[in-house]
Formats: sequence, structure tokens, C-alpha cells
Amino acid sequence: MEKMIYLKDVVTLQLNEKNCSGCGMCVVVCPHAVLSMNNGKVQIENRDSCMECGACAMNCPTHAVTVQAGVGCAAAVINAALGRDGACCCVVEPSGDSENNRGKICC
Repeated sequence: MEKMIYLKDVVTLQLNEKNCSGCGMCVVVCPHAVLSMNNGKVQIENRDSCMECGACAMNCPTHAVTVQAGVGCAAAVINAALGRDGACCCVVEPSGDSENNRGKICC
């Protein structure tokens, strides 16, 4: 099955596990299932799928989740303007060997 990812290793999403109360609001509002619950605490499940919308951070009552909304895609736009490779906000990646088997561009 294919999964959508954004640029690899550019997401600003951070989780302060000590501040997490385990309410799960960030998991509920995340549109791409980036976060999940594990033993009553949130964990980052799929960082590269984060589109930096900021919903998780805005709904975290303890400020355990932070993200700079839009930074990854902004970097992609700048890279595209400079003619650099890998400048799209997201790609669809087939399952299997994701390092060498890049999928179709979706933006």
C-alpha cells in the first residue's frame, strides 16, 4: 500500500514526553495519523507524514507537542525556485524499499 510523505527529515514536529498528559487530543485531530497512543502517552508514529498543519500543537493543553506550521513545504518551494532536486512538498511512496523506490509526486 502506498503512503503519503512530505519531505524527509524536515518536519519541525517535536514531542516533549514529560509534558504529555495522555489526553490524546493531538492523535484525534491529526489528519495523517502522525501520532499514536502508547501506554497512555503520545508518540510520534510517522514523522515524515506530518504536513505541519499545527492542529496537534493547537489542541495540546500541556504544550507537549510543538510544530512550526508550514515550514517543510515552505522549504520545498524555496528549493524548487533555486532549482534543487526533491523540491516537492510531498510524494507518494510505494511500500517496500522507500530509499530507492521514490513514488509519484502529488503536489
